[in-house]
Formats: sequence, structure tokens, C-alpha cells
Amino acid sequence: MKELSGKTAVITGGASGIGRATAERLAREGVNLVLADIEAPVLDETVAQLAAGGAQVTGVVTDVSKLDEVEALRDAALARFGAVHLVFNNAGVSGGSVLGSPPGVWDWVMGVNFSGVVNGVSTFMPLLLEQNEGHLINTASAAGLGGVPGMGPYCASKFAVVGLSESLYHELSLKDTAVHCSVLCPGFVKTRIYDSERNIPADISEWANDMEAQFLGGVAKEVVSAGIDVDIVADAVYDAIVNESFWILTHKRLALSTMRQRIEWMEGGDLPRIDLHAATKGDESS
Repeated sequence: MKELSGKTAVITGGASGIGRATAERLAREGVNLVLADIEAPVLDETVAQLAAGGAQVTGVVTDVSKLDEVEALRDAALARFGAVHLVFNNAGVSGGSVLGSPPGVWDWVMGVNFSGVVNGVSTFMPLLLEQNEGHLINTASAAGLGGVPGMGPYCASKFAVVGLSESLYHELSLKDTAVHCSVLCPGFVKTRIYDSERNIPADISEWANDMEAQFLGGVAKEVVSAGIDVDIVADAVYDAIVNESFWILTHKRLALSTMRQRIEWMEGGDLPRIDLHAATKGDESS
């Protein structure tokens, strides 16, 4: 999609982090914005600031794990702007380890990170296909390319998003359509993903106070804070839309190394090594 001015984008998790940076980047291109987020105060603040800068923007409080709320988001976008051209299934949360996460944490992480993407695809893709125009971007992670200790539910959800996105890409390639999709697989980015527990459901909130959860949260905050700026990710996302690219790899060296080491491990080689420098600073520092 070469010309974005006047198009409409729906961005989940749009009030902060990668979602907000993407909204700001698209606003500079004259894109209409429909931002969805579960945090109403932060969403209202983001919408107000973007509108003050001249953007055409509206906000819709949305829990992406609930299909009816994603459908309501679609209806709100159509009511405000008449069409949707860009869809960002970006909302996400982190979790704990495989061994230390109770079933409720798994349900929460998978519900937001994976079911939220499924809901976005099933709700918006029919619109894009009907109008034969559009681009859908699913936010996964470099953690969706290789397992990481202490991040079991998160890794599982992001592996699922990568698999879903690849299947969607192949299905679109078999159609005579101008609709495209991408998957975003960044390493560590300066967002508040480490603070996901601020939105944790009440029935599992005690887990956030668990010793392991506190420790992992502290580690996550340290490495995320050392990550790349969200603006770098937003620029990469914009380029992928314009160039109709599938893979969006802000930490390409890390992504390729992860995949190569997995192949070597499958062939009987050594256990893959985690390169924290590549996972945080990305390719510009190499």
C-alpha cells in the first residue's frame, strides 16, 4: 500500500508502547486512527494528544480477548470513518515461567496475545477482502522464534501468532487479492510490557505478588529498558506496509541467529545461546 493518506487504521494496544508509536507515525502520513486499549485513562490521554496535533482519531476501550468487544471496535471504526484499511493486532501482555505460571495466567496471556489476534483477524479480514484493499499486521516477538526461560506463556502465545500469520500469508497468496499481512517480531523494545500485571484479572492478581513473578518482572524491566526505542519499530512497520513485506524484523541479526541455532540444535548441535546484547540493542549496534 503506497498511499496511506486518508486511509483508516485500527490499532489495538494503541495507547502506549509500539501501538502508540505506530499511531504517531501514521498520523504524520494523514492516516485516520482508531485506537483500542483496555486502559481508559491512558487511551483518553493518547487520543487527546494526537487530536491536538491534528490527527483524525477516536478511541475505543477494548478487551481484545473478547470477540464481541473486537466486533464493537470494528463497528465504531466504520461508524466514524466508513472503512478500515490497516489493522494492527498489537495488544499484548507478558507472563511467567512454564513451571511457575498457574492455569489462570496461561489463560490470560493466551487470551490477549493469541485469541486477541484471532479475534482481530476473523473480525477485520472479511472487510479487507471484500474491499480488496488492506494490510493486517500481527505483533509477535523474537520470543516467537525461539523459547526463552522464564517466559513460557509469552513464548507460546507468540509462537502461535507467528504460525497463524504464516498460514494467513500463504492463504492470501493463493487468492487473487490486494490484501496483505505482516508479522512483527522485535527483540526487546522500550515499552511497559514488563508491567503487564497492572491489567491482570482480579481472580489471578495474587500471582503477581509471587516471589518468582516479582523476580522475573524485575529482570524483564531491566532488559526491556535497555531495548530499542519504539520509534524504530514504528518506522519498520511503516516500511513493511509500503513495501508489502511479511517479516518485520527490527532485530534481524537476533532473529536469524535464533533460527539457525534452532536448526543446529535439531540436528544434534548445542543448546541455543541467548544473546542479550542482540536482543536489546538490535542491529544498529552490531
